[in-house]
Formats: sequence, structure tokens, C-alpha cells
Amino acid sequence: MSESEAALARAVLIHGPISRSDLTARLGLSAASLTRLAKPLLESGLLVELGEVADGSVGRPSRPLDIAPGLGSFAGVKITGDEVIAVGTDIRAEPIAADERPLTDHSPDAVLRVVADAITALGLSDLVAVGVSLGGVVNDGIAVHAPFLDWSGVDVGGRLHEALGVPVSVENDLVALTEAERWFGVGRGLRGFATITIGVGVGYGLVVDGEVVRTPDATTGTGGHIPLDPYGPVCTEGHRGCAQAMLSSGSITAQASAALGRLVGYDETLALAASDPAVRAIVGAAGDALGTFIALAANLSLQSSIVLSGEGIGLFRVVEDRVRAAAAAGRDPRSMPLDIHVDDDGFRAWARGAAAVAIQASMERLRPAR
Repeated sequence: MSESEAALARAVLIHGPISRSDLTARLGLSAASLTRLAKPLLESGLLVELGEVADGSVGRPSRPLDIAPGLGSFAGVKITGDEVIAVGTDIRAEPIAADERPLTDHSPDAVLRVVADAITALGLSDLVAVGVSLGGVVNDGIAVHAPFLDWSGVDVGGRLHEALGVPVSVENDLVALTEAERWFGVGRGLRGFATITIGVGVGYGLVVDGEVVRTPDATTGTGGHIPLDPYGPVCTEGHRGCAQAMLSSGSITAQASAALGRLVGYDETLALAASDPAVRAIVGAAGDALGTFIALAANLSLQSSIVLSGEGIGLFRVVEDRVRAAAAAGRDPRSMPLDIHVDDDGFRAWARGAAAVAIQASMERLRPAR
């Protein structure tokens, strides 16, 4: 398959059903070129034509193109230090099944056995491929360094492929989530955006000119240590008021527990912000920090679109006014207005990101043979 045919297949997968006129505009093709490129994809069954619809153009009604149904299912797995979250999806990373299992043993044998069991429990009879995401440095299917699991040099892809019998893609969790937002999520159709994730950790990803920025620093958690508040708490690395100290769920709940004199969880902390002054101050400071982070991300990346995600993103809903005010205060008044997109899927957004990586890698195998 040529690069042009591959680009056409990707565009239909991401944006379909899509009219031929929209495809020609998006890909910079003539109508004749689009017809020529689409023909082998239609003949192979990778693409299908839908019923005629009027698209406002002169001439006969358009027949939109879409990816064919029944091209199999995919599994995405997010591994944390505490649990395995698995989702089964269709080819557009739409969830069709889910399974979650606790981790009590961080040895590679134990963790990968739980992963394999979780995928099997999804009940996907037409499984095409698997994606796995985890925090840390990943290279060619190997977890080079996974601090939450205390792993170094674990061949995650190879071992799971042997256990499951299907191709396995392994990716850093933030990169995988950003890819999912770019192809199938709230970042779909945006040429560039910054991703900020909050939860157990704090992450930062970047899309420029339609591509995820991939550098060694993109997988080492550098976004978690951006300074946000000179008077804030101290993170485990000794940085005062950094993103990790201000926005991670563990830091926020630790501050709330100290203020209340009892242990509280993250959801309870967010709920108490409405009634308890001390907790309100802690959560409000986190909202200010998130707004500052958003402004910094936009200013330094030159991208005015921001995607917020992660299992701790409920913070944004509680203190949205403070987040937006702090973000606006950190921007030049002549700069582009911020466009903030929120993904509320929580931990399953991470697993869906892993599935998206598997889908991307599988496009080659789904292409028609010459």
C-alpha cells in the first residue's frame, strides 16, 4: 500500500463516516485521485461506501466512506503500581468490555499473568492485537525502566505475545493516552494540543502538526516537576510547589488528611471542598496550580488547545472557575483564547490509550494485499 492509500485509510478511520468532498479537502487530493486511491481499499473490504447523502455540493449525492465493520476487536491494558485495568474496544477504540484486577505482587511473572488473565476475561473472540501502557521508559516492547513496578529491562511485548498469540504493542502511558486523544478522543481534528494528566502522577504530552512529540524526555515524567507555586508543599524529590506536589491525588489527600486529622480519599476530599474551609483552601490552591500549568503549557508549546485527562481530573469540575482564572492570568491578553477539552473517562482513558496504540500498529496488517 502506498503512503497516499495509507493516509486515506487513516483519515477514514479517524474521521469517518466522511464525505468524499471532505476527504479531498483534508488530504489535498483531486476527486479523481481519491477515487483511484479508494478503489483497492473498497475492493479489499477495508473501507465501505454508505448510502447516498446530500452534502451541499453540486451534482449527485455523496456516498460517504467509512471503515468496514467486523474488522476485529482490540484490547488495551494500563498497568499501575496497584492494579491492571483492561478494556476491549472496536477498531475506533470504543470500549465494548472491561476488566480490572488488583496487583499484590510486582514481579514480572505475576504482573504479566494478571494482564493475560484480564485480557482473556474480556471475552474477545476476534481479538486482533493488544496494547499495553505503563509509566516509565519503553523501547521496542521492553519496559526499560518502570518505577511504579520497580522493573528494568522487562520484555513485556514478547512475553505477552507468547502467552496470548496476538501482536502486542507496549508504550509509555502518557504517550499512549495522547495518541488516543489525537486519533479518537477530544483532540481528534486538532492539529496541535498539549495534554495534561493528573491523578497518582502528573503528566504532560504534546501534539504538534498532527503528530505526538516523542523524545526521551517525553517518557521520564519531567512535566511533573514544573514549578507552579513557590509556597506549595514539597514533592518526594524535594521540589517545592511543583506539579507533582500540587496536583497529584496523593499530595492533595495527604494535605486534606492532615488538616482534618483523619485519613480521607481523593473523591471525599473533592466533595468536602464545598463545606470545609481548610479542604476548600487546599483544593482551591490545586485549582490555581492547574490553571498555572495550563497557561505554561500553552505559552511554551504555542498550542492554545489543552486536553485534560487522568483519573484525578474531577478536580477541574470542582474548581473550574479558579482553574480558568489562573490560566487566563498567565496568558498575554492578545494571545489566542484557551480551548480546554476534558476527558472524564478516568483510569479507563489510559487503557483506551493502550488500545489505540495497538490499533495504530495494526493498520499495516489490516491493509489490502497487492
